Amino acid sequence: MEHAEAGDAVDGIVLDQVERLLAQHLTPALLAACDGASAAAAWPADLWAALAESGLPLALVPEAEGGIGLAAATAARLIRRCGRAALPLPLPETVAGAALWVAAGGQSGDGALSLSPGGGPVRIAPHAEGFVLDGRVAQVPWGGSVAALLLDAVDAAGVPHLVRIAAPETIRDTHHNLAGEPRDTLDLTGHTVPAEDVRAAPGWATGAGVPSVEAVGAWVRAQQMVGALETCLGSALAHAQERQQFGRPLAKFQAIQHMLAEAAGHVAAATAAADLAAACWGDPRFVLATAIAKARCGEAAGHVAAIGHQIHGAMGFTQEHPLHRATRRLWSWRDEFGSDALWQERIGRAVCAGGGAALWPMLVRLRGGAG
Repeated sequence: MEHAEAGDAVDGIVLDQVERLLAQHLTPALLAACDGASAAAAWPADLWAALAESGLPLALVPEAEGGIGLAAATAARLIRRCGRAALPLPLPETVAGAALWVAAGGQSGDGALSLSPGGGPVRIAPHAEGFVLDGRVAQVPWGGSVAALLLDAVDAAGVPHLVRIAAPETIRDTHHNLAGEPRDTLDLTGHTVPAEDVRAAPGWATGAGVPSVEAVGAWVRAQQMVGALETCLGSALAHAQERQQFGRPLAKFQAIQHMLAEAAGHVAAATAAADLAAACWGDPRFVLATAIAKARCGEAAGHVAAIGHQIHGAMGFTQEHPLHRATRRLWSWRDEFGSDALWQERIGRAVCAGGGAALWPMLVRLRGGAG
């Protein structure tokens, strides 16, 4: 009991620290400067230095490996706070990616880490200096600014591996997603990495043929979307209570109440699915739970963003109003690391592969535990 209470205290301290850092550094001016839609999007070095100094990039890495050792559920709450605040840095990717790399037997490194969302199979082959890579990856978050990139690769036998590389060395093209976040294309043809930067992928993160980095990236995006959904719903509720039409608040109109109730239902369902995925970190249920979370959060993103803009009216479409920071990220994140349609297809294939008689036992194991 005392150990659990100590863990709860540490969790609270870490989450409070995140809130303070974001409140201190994330000013409207900084958010605008980091938006790819601006003339020159910036990497907020001071903010990253503050986050790194606090140890947050290694929040999910066990204490024995030099991290904070947060439970996955708490790390998910940390990532949701980043999504809620529209943090223009790859802290969520670093938190989950560093933990995945350590789980594969690697050493937790320093600096920002990004996750490759795929774009074609990257292949590895033995080389005198370790391994040589072949392939391209696209839409890499902050690929030109992070210290390293974690990606999926397969060998000649099709065995899944994790590869860690210095990302900026391989940049070929840079674009931005709808949220203004940089997404880079990397050409890995002929790129060599030492043997210690190639690891066998953990089995719990590669279920149903889904590569581990893609699954972990989808897990991250689901948690971020929950945070952005909360921002969108909270803004709509506040606006409906404050805005007057025909002498009374918008929230008094039944049509607006129905819209808010619908949005709240989507947020609640998405949060429950993301909670389940967080609870399944590190065990065989992880990929299926993440598939459900990413699909449900992606579905909620479309509905809640639309309702948020409907309630705000024309005001919500202006650059000056902060609503767009949440909705643009929802629209972008739902398609990254697999769209909701892709994950729904994978869920369907997993269910069909087991047959009708296996569906209920699968749900019971998913909700109640691997045993």
